[in-house]
Amino acid sequence: MQITKQTKANLDIFQRRKITYTLVFLVLIAVFAGASLVSEFNLLDGVASFPAAMQWIISNLIPDAEAIERIPKILSELMETALVSVAVTVVAAVLAFFFSLLGSNITRVNRVVKRVVRIVAAFFRNVPDVVWAMLLMFSFGQNILTGFFALFFTTFGLLTRAFIETIDEVSSGCVEALDATGANFLQKVFQGILPSSMPGVITWVLYMIETNIRSSTLIGILTATGIGYLFDLYYKRLDFASASLVVLSIVVLVLVIETVSNKVRKVIL
Repeated sequence: MQITKQTKANLDIFQRRKITYTLVFLVLIAVFAGASLVSEFNLLDGVASFPAAMQWIISNLIPDAEAIERIPKILSELMETALVSVAVTVVAAVLAFFFSLLGSNITRVNRVVKRVVRIVAAFFRNVPDVVWAMLLMFSFGQNILTGFFALFFTTFGLLTRAFIETIDEVSSGCVEALDATGANFLQKVFQGILPSSMPGVITWVLYMIETNIRSSTLIGILTATGIGYLFDLYYKRLDFASASLVVLSIVVLVLVIETVSNKVRKVIL
């Protein structure tokens, strides 16, 4: 009798899940249909135009001899973009780590301070770097400093939140052991929190370097700097062969950075 009741309960749960999943699927279909109607998007027309789009890409986006001659200029701007992205990430990571110590549950600095830190991190994290770039252009104009701060604010917010979670998850046992020995705040940070959370911190820093290299391309279009500006320049004068070479160089750089990051993660984890 008990098995029958259990089986019936399981069937009821399965039936409820099936109905829930069906309703969610139907809602998604309705949202897609409504959005397509409002935006006048036709999925069939999009699929039908795909062969013509591929033919245009093959005809116009293959780098020619003139584009190849621009490789030194492209590599120079690409290197500038990569170095700015690394500099932004490193500076933001150092500040975010010390800021996250104030917002962690493990360090127990102050409840009010912890709340303020989390609110500040959420604010910087939830404002996109493109929005920061548009806001900062009113003050700094179109230059590399605007791009630096736009990436910095978003990176700082993301890393602060990530470091808080990393510290809370990894360092609880170490900090409790140091608390039992009467260690002060600095001893807990440098002997407990920092060694135990360093692999997670490095992983997040490497991830943000990859992300900032991608984001800096779009930021460069707005701030007229780096590889983004070069792409915008070639695109606006309809030099699609050179623009495609810029895109390819960005893809190669991102793949190289990701490969190096994966090797570093394997070493430290």
